[in-house]
Amino acid sequence: MDARLNLFANQVSAKALRHINAAGQVITGSSLPPATQELVKLRASQINGCGFCTDMHSKDAAAAGESAVRLHLVAAWREATVFTEAERAALELTEQGTRIADAAGGVTDEAWAAAAKHYDEDQLAALVSLIAIINTYNRLNVLVRQPAGDYTPGQFG
Repeated sequence: MDARLNLFANQVSAKALRHINAAGQVITGSSLPPATQELVKLRASQINGCGFCTDMHSKDAAAAGESAVRLHLVAAWREATVFTEAERAALELTEQGTRIADAAGGVTDEAWAAAAKHYDEDQLAALVSLIAIINTYNRLNVLVRQPAGDYTPGQFG
């Protein structure tokens, strides 16, 4: 299976991706915990049905030391006991921020308050930005039907 469009070979999309990647690097270097970042990227990618990003972020998280149990339970995080309260708040914010069209009111005040209880303002800014960025990547990859399964951890680093 080939992608409909090679996002890296096309001059326009490659230039746009460089800017999105630069924004992503700001988040990577933030004080938002790296494990939380990977969980957020994985959960949004699952919701959006982005096989490429699900493959990438599950492998990157595993390579960074994340346990298989936690990775397997991200999709069912509400019923899982392996996530901290802070991670659960981030995952809830991720789900609501990813499913904006499914809720008339967007992100609830309760979800925001739960996240704000665990993350300072800079971490919240990183979390909100990360949710927006991963949703952008998901949409790009789903639109072009980017194949999944061949990603190697650190491939784009």
